[in-house]
Amino acid sequence: MVHTDLTRIEGPNLVLRLIRLEDADYVHALRTDPAYNRHLSEVRGTAEDQRRWIEDYKAREADLRELYYVTERRDGVRCGLVRLYDIGKDSFTWGSWVLDCNKTRKAALESAVLSFGIGFVGLGLPTANVDAHVENEHAQVFNRRLGMTELHRDSRRIYFAYLRDRFLTDRPSYMAILEGGHEA
Repeated sequence: MVHTDLTRIEGPNLVLRLIRLEDADYVHALRTDPAYNRHLSEVRGTAEDQRRWIEDYKAREADLRELYYVTERRDGVRCGLVRLYDIGKDSFTWGSWVLDCNKTRKAALESAVLSFGIGFVGLGLPTANVDAHVENEHAQVFNRRLGMTELHRDSRRIYFAYLRDRFLTDRPSYMAILEGGHEA
């Protein structure tokens, strides 16, 4: 079982909670919606297939090899997903990040700060690996604004590293931005 401190992470306007079987319909709908899935890996199958994937994932969660979170507003409305995977002794990969139309105004920053905090502080890892599709200019700009370093690229993806020291230095200013704009 995942350490209690990692099961639910609360921010000023959002909560990240570990995914549950009953989230399968939401995950499937979000990941198959063309409005949101353009830069995500392709999903095939049904919501029931997604439910089975979550069942299998729970073993990886228990071993702290992967942590998959549902992003919720403070009122409990789901508004996105984010995942930490390939968790090793020195790094984790951050991805499967998507926010829907129910998100709060600063949800991108807040969900990123909360989820990177899980990897850097909760798990104590020094490096996050992140990749963005070459066509996803918003993600590239966002990653660079956070201070990620581009490592290399290929025809489809740009690969970044984000260091814990940079995150810890910048986190207080991010939290000040988020705490200055509480939303219902």
